[in-house]
Amino acid sequence: MRGLACVLMFQTHCYDAWLGGEARKTRFLTGSQLLGTLPAPLFLFLAGISFALVTDKLIRKGLTPAAITRAMARRGAEILAFGLLFRLQEFLIAWGWAPWSDLLRVDVLNIIGLSMILMALLCGLTLTVWRKASDSRPEMSQSVGRWRAALVIAAIAVAALIALLTPPLHTTWRPSWLPWPLESYINGCHNLGVPQGWLFPMFPWAAFAFAGLAAGFVLFSDRARNQTAKTLGIFAAAGVVAILAAYGFDHSSVHLYSVYNYWHTSPNFLMMRVGLLLVIALLSYAWCRWGLATLGFSPLIQLGQTSLLVYWVHIEFVYGRFSILPKRVQTISAASWGLLEITVFMLILSLARTKIDWKRIEWKKMIRRVQPA
Repeated sequence: MRGLACVLMFQTHCYDAWLGGEARKTRFLTGSQLLGTLPAPLFLFLAGISFALVTDKLIRKGLTPAAITRAMARRGAEILAFGLLFRLQEFLIAWGWAPWSDLLRVDVLNIIGLSMILMALLCGLTLTVWRKASDSRPEMSQSVGRWRAALVIAAIAVAALIALLTPPLHTTWRPSWLPWPLESYINGCHNLGVPQGWLFPMFPWAAFAFAGLAAGFVLFSDRARNQTAKTLGIFAAAGVVAILAAYGFDHSSVHLYSVYNYWHTSPNFLMMRVGLLLVIALLSYAWCRWGLATLGFSPLIQLGQTSLLVYWVHIEFVYGRFSILPKRVQTISAASWGLLEITVFMLILSLARTKIDWKRIEWKKMIRRVQPA
């Protein structure tokens, strides 16, 4: 799924950065941008699933809720630090024409890190409350089913709460009394006075991580591990129901909010995308278990193994100073060729990262060989 997210991300960024003139008015770009609504939810959803996997292992090892919270919050802080470092790198590369406010832009890495910190706090709090509420006070490692159900319910509740609070926090309940760098993490206002649809604030984006957290705790249960295909089939069925429900709510005459923006803040669009993620999870499993991925090398799996690296690098060659094509002047065919080049380059970079043991290379000897006598 991460590999698919990478490819969808590449096409979204390439066509957005390079298409110009009449090409920007076509349905082709509209379709590309529609597909572009999936990469960030995929990355956040998978971050939640991975978080559940690691947390599950820590609980089974018998760690206390406080120790689990510290360990997982530290992981989230590391990702958040990577996000801030990425913004610093982009600012330095674009020195001279990038505004200083770009340093404080809320990007997808920032919100992944922040979501992981929040998930750590939620898991720690839920496990602590569960232990105190349990009369027999059994060890967590010996009562797996009970704490797992509590964590799934808590994660779903938080995801729903984030979705429901998003519209007012972007409009009528805006925390405009906060400094804009802090408010931007809530609704993506940046320094522009109003929330921006191209940023990644906690509302609504963190909801995808908590949805992934709930899915992960279900998926890594003992029963689901033994019936993975069946579990993902149930996920996909639930996803279809969510998609149909979201469509029905969107076309309903009943409106909960005074200001309704389907594409940016609506809980219905968020539900639609969560449903799609659940369906994609089944399709990805089928692809890896029974599809072409079983025949040998899979570019999607390879890209997924180094998703952070290819995300970090490709941005500069698409949007940055080292863009491989002049921006906003390309035709669809020229931009598509550039997309192919970016994809191949990122695949080669990914292979170099995973297939070469860089620690074993004797760099000093190599440097001596190339030095003139």
